[in-house]
Amino acid sequence: MEFEHYQKIALYGFILAAIFGAIANRTNFCTMGAVSDWVNMGALTRLKVWLLAMGIALIGTQTMHATGTIDVSGSIYLSTNFTWLGYIIGGFLFGIGMTIGSGCGQKTLVRVGGGNLKSLVVLMVMGITAYMTLRGLLALLRLQINDPTALDLSERGLTTQGIPEILSMWTGLSSSMLAIVLTILIGGGSILYALKDAGIRKSFDNMLSGVGIGLLIASSWYVTGVLGYDDFEPVPLEGISFISPVGNTVSYLMTYTGSVINFGIAVVFGMIAGSFLYSILTGTFRFESFNDQSDLVHHLWGGVLMGFGGVMALGCTIGQGVTGMSTLALGSLVAALSIVAGCAFALKMQYYLYDEQGWWHAFKATIGDMMPSRQKSA
Repeated sequence: MEFEHYQKIALYGFILAAIFGAIANRTNFCTMGAVSDWVNMGALTRLKVWLLAMGIALIGTQTMHATGTIDVSGSIYLSTNFTWLGYIIGGFLFGIGMTIGSGCGQKTLVRVGGGNLKSLVVLMVMGITAYMTLRGLLALLRLQINDPTALDLSERGLTTQGIPEILSMWTGLSSSMLAIVLTILIGGGSILYALKDAGIRKSFDNMLSGVGIGLLIASSWYVTGVLGYDDFEPVPLEGISFISPVGNTVSYLMTYTGSVINFGIAVVFGMIAGSFLYSILTGTFRFESFNDQSDLVHHLWGGVLMGFGGVMALGCTIGQGVTGMSTLALGSLVAALSIVAGCAFALKMQYYLYDEQGWWHAFKATIGDMMPSRQKSA
């Protein structure tokens, strides 16, 4: 059987994601876990691995863009419609959601492949909520937040929301030169910062996770931007992301006879398949369910917040934090920082709620911890 062009691209996406899923399962790659280690224990190893992946993806993507291999200016991350409030609110809510839901979109898919029934529930709720935010009832709320506050950067003479182009407008320097400088500073700096840690350099799993996932993200741009190019059957330029694709996967499964598979949907299937195969081959596949009603409620809310927040922010810890950052989009930086802030907030809240002194006490203590300058002045 001969595949159509779009089916070939979907197959490539499935293969990339299957490798991603297997790596993430083996190495426990998890951004929520990385932020948790940092906030709760001051440990930075897993956060550095995330930065290593981001740095490699950034350098790989920008190298292809600079050489004309791909043109990332056509990606959703570089749109001139700068929905700054959506990035902040969506990112913050997503950060809270991934904390109470035991992992971001990527980690949820990996856990589903490993037999985690809690993550399966989160995945379904996240997908339904994401689709509702894209095209359903919650889309009205999304538009109410984004439309009045969005900035049309084209009115300011910009063709993208890329940080190099914005700096070029302010400084008069070449945007292509600034892109190279930022790639070296941000991408190279992230890699050097991570590799200064001997614990990362000497750990096969840490290196596999950071380097492997970074290369897979860059490869996804090549698949859709180069292999996906066709005059008669073009494939949209996109990288690896997990929130909107999960929503589209839910729709695809329900309307299969009237739908066609795309790169994002294939990535969702690939992540689960790769993690599943790894867990079966290594004997680590285990069914895990909810401990009690409270555990169920927390995971349900986690799925809702990730689905809504991830669509509002145009991505997740991978979609914005790695794939989006590889395009040097300003919105990706804002969204990624908001996700980390939301996760840190939720982690602190959880810590203080263990004292059983009430939600308000936990909220005030968390705000105090997250505003050290205010605390000191008091």
